[in-house]
Amino acid sequence: MAETRFLVVRNDEEQYSIWSAERDLPAGWHEAGFAGTREECLAHIDTVWTDMRPRSVREAAS
Repeated sequence: MAETRFLVVRNDEEQYSIWSAERDLPAGWHEAGFAGTREECLAHIDTVWTDMRPRSVREAAS
């Protein structure tokens, strides 16, 4: 059985998640340029998503 491939996705608030590569993306989410196993995608998110606050909150705090 082949391992499911996942995409790293990001919404307009710059929040990250993973999504099965076999499914259509939900509204408001876009590919973030990384695909792999579930574990690889989660590790990538740990590296790139350093500030968990939504973009609108970060901008309001600036």
